Amino acid sequence: MLALALPAMGALAADPLLSLVDTALVGRLGAVSLAALGVCVAVFTTVFWVFNFLTYGTTAEVARLRGAGRPDEAARYALQALWLAAACGLAVLAVLQVAAPLIVAAMGATGEIAAPATSYLRVRALAAVPVLVVAVGHGAFRGLKDTRTPLWIALAANGVNAVLSWALIYPAGLGVVGAAWGTVAAQTGAASAFLVLARGRFGVPALGVDPTAMRAIARISRDLFLRTAALLSALLISTAAATRLGVTTVAAHQIARELWTMLTLVLDGFAIAGQAFVATALGAGRPDVARADARRLIVWGLAAGVVVGLGYLALAGPLPGVFTDDAAVLAEVGSVWVMIALLQPIGGVVFVLDGVLMGAGDFRFLLVSTAAASLGVLAPLSLLALALDTGLAGIWYGMVALMIVRLAAVLWRLRGDAWTVRALGRTANA
Repeated sequence: MLALALPAMGALAADPLLSLVDTALVGRLGAVSLAALGVCVAVFTTVFWVFNFLTYGTTAEVARLRGAGRPDEAARYALQALWLAAACGLAVLAVLQVAAPLIVAAMGATGEIAAPATSYLRVRALAAVPVLVVAVGHGAFRGLKDTRTPLWIALAANGVNAVLSWALIYPAGLGVVGAAWGTVAAQTGAASAFLVLARGRFGVPALGVDPTAMRAIARISRDLFLRTAALLSALLISTAAATRLGVTTVAAHQIARELWTMLTLVLDGFAIAGQAFVATALGAGRPDVARADARRLIVWGLAAGVVVGLGYLALAGPLPGVFTDDAAVLAEVGSVWVMIALLQPIGGVVFVLDGVLMGAGDFRFLLVSTAAASLGVLAPLSLLALALDTGLAGIWYGMVALMIVRLAAVLWRLRGDAWTVRALGRTANA
């Protein structure tokens, strides 16, 4: 489990580091540039994470099919996911190029923030297809229980991004747009690497669209798409509320959200192990093994979350200062720092169990429970924070409530048998 989870953690940390590096570099340009970046990163997070079914669905199905002794079907599924990624990426690119000013305005970015935010959004949109191809690549290799290859690709992409973004922001004088170009180049390189390496691991199945495999993707994708859309819509509402509370608040929210996202995604490494192990066990008809793996992973996720949370508390002074030297922004970040730390152990368990249930194909339950927590808890509390003008702390109370509700839901689900019965039925009927 650790051999699978630890490289996955590194890869998951490397992905948000693209935005963290941009945040650190752009933060030195001032609060306006940082606020513009924050608005755009929130948009991209919403747009591209909606398509995380390309990763999670591919991991679960590739692992399940290989566990059932059907590697050729696993390869066909991965190829169909690539076709879907390319089509979705082109659609996203077209929408963002045309609607960038409207999207920025809808996020509350007006006045001096609007122009740099619009420019960044249009350039970063050029990475739409590569980003979604990378998503499939991560899922396919995880399904093979190979998390080392995605780690090396992610680290290389981060190196390219850091060097190019710095050069384009400062020596080239492109400002916040330079950060966007650096990220586009890094993500394009990562997509190319995944395509080359996947050919060696999976071979080249028939290149046409496979209706059977595409129907399987559509079935899995629907629930994951709607689940992620609900969660990220609520997160987008929280950013829009922070934007309307002022430049200082949204700049602080950008730093707090990026730091929270980075380490919560690191903890998601155990969720990836859960997907791969549980899907393989259930594909082979071994629910007892799947349950034992789930219990072990909960312990690992909780322990890792405690360690990360304690680390955040220890770094409460110096860490936020890496991203800005604006005293007002640092004060706002400090107001939510304890909440960010306390969310880590909760997230460690929630993300592990998300992975376990995804590995079991229990996507409908994840849709209902996550949508209820996101749209029924986080979104209303964010709007309430805006109405009462409670500042960044009010918005982050909503984040804490979101995670507590999600924790209660997945623990309740794990106690029953429905999640294993459903998966065994799908394998038997395939």
